Amino acid sequence: MKRNRLFIILMLLCVLMFFCACQDQTDLLEENEQAQNDGEDGLSYTVTDMTGYAVEFDQPINKIVVLTAADCEIIYALGAGDLVVGRGSYCDYPEETAEVTALQSGSETNIEQIVALQPDVVFMSTMDQSEEQVEALRQAGMKVVLSEAQNIDEVYQAIRMIGEVLQKQTEAEQIIETMQDTFAQVKREVNEDEKQTVYFEVSPLEYGLWTAGANTFMDEIASMLGLKNIFSDVDGWGEVSEEQVIERNPDYIISITMYMGGDIPPAEEIMSRNSWQQVAAVQNHRVWDLDSNVISRPGPRLADAALALYTYIYGDQEDQ
Repeated sequence: MKRNRLFIILMLLCVLMFFCACQDQTDLLEENEQAQNDGEDGLSYTVTDMTGYAVEFDQPINKIVVLTAADCEIIYALGAGDLVVGRGSYCDYPEETAEVTALQSGSETNIEQIVALQPDVVFMSTMDQSEEQVEALRQAGMKVVLSEAQNIDEVYQAIRMIGEVLQKQTEAEQIIETMQDTFAQVKREVNEDEKQTVYFEVSPLEYGLWTAGANTFMDEIASMLGLKNIFSDVDGWGEVSEEQVIERNPDYIISITMYMGGDIPPAEEIMSRNSWQQVAAVQNHRVWDLDSNVISRPGPRLADAALALYTYIYGDQEDQ
């Protein structure tokens, strides 16, 4: 009798242990399945923007508002242009952006207009938007990510940041690699034995001359191409005089002023200035209009600008 009882107790214990083990295995499978689903949905990740602000995401990005032109170009280059539901008024590249609703941006940014679109993320720039605008959007529940690229390395940082937000890290690294390869290519081809000078005209004589000095993309690309910026002693964007340009006598003049469809294009207007006829660039017909958006926006097309400028400087002048 005692032996029978002992046998029954042992059998019950075995059955109980079996069911406990099955339950543990079921719980583990459910946890693994949940973790896998979370990974597939891109849930629960945090991205620190270029101002150091941490933005938490707990759902996939399906709707984007982007107010900054460079960020817009990056988003499309990443292959996420179909997610853009609203764009800033200066977001005009690539051509597909014309199909997206244009929003007020800069000092005229309309908070209600953005909130009404119910985006999963809003991309903005510290240069174009105020702190008050950013805070107002965050108070309205918007997830705002800020970019702040002042040099090419920071452009890479912006591309990685946006790629992380959109969970397109692989695509981001491919864009950066392509840019780096292009920059390396033009640097290899440059003849630095003969250092030539360049002047970037940002604003025409009619409105007061402005140029790009040190710590600008133009200056960085000029150095990459073996050129010396005649206003490298100016920090950032600065106003200069006509006399200074003539005295420093640049070998090349690159105009990035916006052509508004006036009488003559900017380069031709520069060539026609009476007091500039002794400037080397004018004498040798080395004055060129370069698309300001390509060389001034902190995005992937900076590599295109470097290649275009290289082709102009070192290519056959008769073909220009």
